[in-house]
Amino acid sequence: QSESKPANVPTGSEAADGSKPANVPAGSEGRNSQCQPFRQVIQEKWRAGLSAQRIWQDLRAEHGFCGAYDSVKRFVRGLGQTDPVAFRRMECEPGQEAQVDFGKGAPIERPNGRKKRPHIFRVVLSYSRKGYSEAVWHQDTETFIRCLENAFRYFGGVPKTLVTDNLKAAVLKADWYDPELNPKLESFCRHYGTVVLPTKPYTPRHKGKSESGIDYVQDNALKDRCFKNLADENNFLLHWEQNVADTRIHGTTKEQVAKRFEEYERAALPPLPPSNFPFFQEGKRSVHRDGHVEVEKAYYSVPPEYLNRTVWVRYDGRVIRVFNHRLEQIAIHAKTDPGRFRTAPAHIASKKISMVERGAEYLLRRIQRIGPHSSQWANMVLEERGIPGLRVLQGFIALAGRHSAQEIERTCEIALQHGCLRLRALRPLLKQGNVQGDFEFIKTHPIIRDMQEYGGLIKVSFRA
Repeated sequence: QSESKPANVPTGSEAADGSKPANVPAGSEGRNSQCQPFRQVIQEKWRAGLSAQRIWQDLRAEHGFCGAYDSVKRFVRGLGQTDPVAFRRMECEPGQEAQVDFGKGAPIERPNGRKKRPHIFRVVLSYSRKGYSEAVWHQDTETFIRCLENAFRYFGGVPKTLVTDNLKAAVLKADWYDPELNPKLESFCRHYGTVVLPTKPYTPRHKGKSESGIDYVQDNALKDRCFKNLADENNFLLHWEQNVADTRIHGTTKEQVAKRFEEYERAALPPLPPSNFPFFQEGKRSVHRDGHVEVEKAYYSVPPEYLNRTVWVRYDGRVIRVFNHRLEQIAIHAKTDPGRFRTAPAHIASKKISMVERGAEYLLRRIQRIGPHSSQWANMVLEERGIPGLRVLQGFIALAGRHSAQEIERTCEIALQHGCLRLRALRPLLKQGNVQGDFEFIKTHPIIRDMQEYGGLIKVSFRA
C-alpha cells in the first residue's frame, strides 16, 4: 500500500519557490485544508476585496503559510459559493387568479390546399387548474379581449387578477413596476372588475401554470391532428376541455380538476356583469381649427382649450367619446351621418357666441343695468315683435356702448310716451342730444338796455 503524499509537500506542478501553478478545477477544500487555521483571516481579506493571489501572498508573508496557491484559491472559491435557492411556488386562493398565454394550434386546411396553424389562446384558473382554450387567427387587442370574455362566460365568473406576459395586445410598454397597458384593455378590466398584472419581461416562470397548460393542449389535444376550419378546431377543444382536461387528476393538486373547480372555485369567482363589454374602435385625433375632430367622416366638437391638440377617441355604432391624454372623458356625442357636425353649446368659445345665441334673458339682463325705462322699452319690444325683437335688442345694446346711460334713459322715456318701439326712431333723438330743455329768461344783460332808454329813443324819433 502506497503512502499518501503530505499536503504541504510541493507536487510536480508546483515550483519550488512557491510560484503560481497551473489552474486547477474549482472546488472547495475539505476539512484537512491547510487554510482552515487561517479561515478568519482569509474571510476578512476576501470581504475586503483582495484577490486569492493577494491573500496567498499575505498569508505567506504575515503568517508563515506554506501551503500552495491552489489551496488558497479553492478555499476562497468555496467562500463565494452559496447554496442554490429553490423557486418559490405561489399558490392562490379560489377565484383569485387566472394565467393567460398564447401558443400554436393544430394546422387548418386552407381552400388553396395549404395548411396554416392558428394561435391557441388559453386561460388557466390558478387554484383549480380548470382551463379554457380557443383557436384564433390573430393576437390583436380585440381578439384578446373577446377571448377573455368568452373564458369568463365559460367559467361563469371573473377572476380577480389576470397574469399575462407582455404581448402587444395587452401591454404598450413593458415595465415590471409600472407597465403601460392598452387603454382598451383597461376599460375592459374596469367593466369586468378585474386587473391585469403583466409578468416580468423574459420571465416565463411567473406564469408557469399557463405555460404548462399550453404544452398540455399542444401535446395531448392537438398533436398530429388537422382540422378543416377554425370552428372545427374550437369545437374539438371545447369537447377536450370538458371530457379530458377537466376529468384528469392534476399532478400538483392531486385532485380532479372539475371536482376542485365545482367544490371550491366556482362560487368564489366574482359574478359576471349584466352585459358584455361594449366593443368600440379607438384612435388618436387632432383637433381642427374649428374645434372639431373627425370620426368616420363626421365632425364632433371638443372644449375650446383643446384646440390644435391631440385627443383620444373611442366610438361604436351609437356614441362618440373623446378623452384627453389622461383618458379623462372631455366630450360625448351621439353618432351622426358623414359630413354632418355635432357641436355642444358648452364647446363654443365665449368670444364666438353672439348675443342672439345667448337668448332673450341674457339680453334683458344687460339692458336692465342701464335703467328702468330702458328695461321697460326692451320688454315691450319683445312682447310686440317676438323673435325678430332679439336682433333689435342687440342693436340697442350697441347704442348703449356709444351713449351714456342717462341719455339712453331719457330717450327711452320719450319713446315710451309716444309708443315708439323702433330702434331707428331712437337714433335721431340720441344724435340731437335728446329733446330741447326749458330755458329761464334772464332779466339783465350787457346788450339789453333799460326800457326807459328805449322810450327816450322813441320820443326823439317822433320829434324828428
